[in-house]
Amino acid sequence: MKIAPSDAEWRARVELAAAYRLIDHFGHGELANNHVCARVPDEPDAFLIKPMGLFYDEVTASSLVKYDFEGNARQPDQPKLTGPGLVIHGGVFEARPEVGATIHSHATAILGVACQKHGLLPITQHAILFVGKVAYVDYGGLESELSQRAALLDKLQGKSVALLRNHGVLVLGSSIGGVMTDHYKLDLACKAQLAALTGGHEVTLISDELVRTTQAQINARPFFGGGGGGLNWQGMLRMADRLFPDYKD
Repeated sequence: MKIAPSDAEWRARVELAAAYRLIDHFGHGELANNHVCARVPDEPDAFLIKPMGLFYDEVTASSLVKYDFEGNARQPDQPKLTGPGLVIHGGVFEARPEVGATIHSHATAILGVACQKHGLLPITQHAILFVGKVAYVDYGGLESELSQRAALLDKLQGKSVALLRNHGVLVLGSSIGGVMTDHYKLDLACKAQLAALTGGHEVTLISDELVRTTQAQINARPFFGGGGGGLNWQGMLRMADRLFPDYKD
């Protein structure tokens, strides 16, 4: 017998389905690859993820699948989870209990910066958001084995963003709205960096002192973002309602 999800889980499913649709709308998806995941609010040893075969624009609240951190399905008639969805996301949720949501993407501009040896530079206001929060993880091939979790988690200690060299990005946060707004702004920072470095011209770096001052100003205005995504996430959800209301199904 199929057991209906709790109200808390259903809300998480609805927001996560919206996130998948929005990632696709913003041009950050990659066919059926990669994932946005969320910890189940009232079942903290489990997380939600899309089935591997679905494209982002096909995801609905009811199509998401619940798994434990070893890849065992917590709903009937679902296969065991393997591969990056389990290795990356399951590993993060198990090791970092404060993390409520994750995004792994190969967004083009972010991937471009992840390939640059100097990484993300403090040259824009958007980049300031991430100074001190970024880990850099060397490329190690496809994440297909649970043994690969340890190296990633070691690099991620105390950080909320991993720029995966020659690969992409992993964004961690307390909520779906938080990681969605962070991923969007990181993409803007990376697009600006690639544009600024075009032609090999010297760029102006923002000083460490001004970075700290601006970060304090940003932290004092959580309604623009913060852990829950603030006004930006509320607006994204309205966008999802307008563009693809069937995500709630």
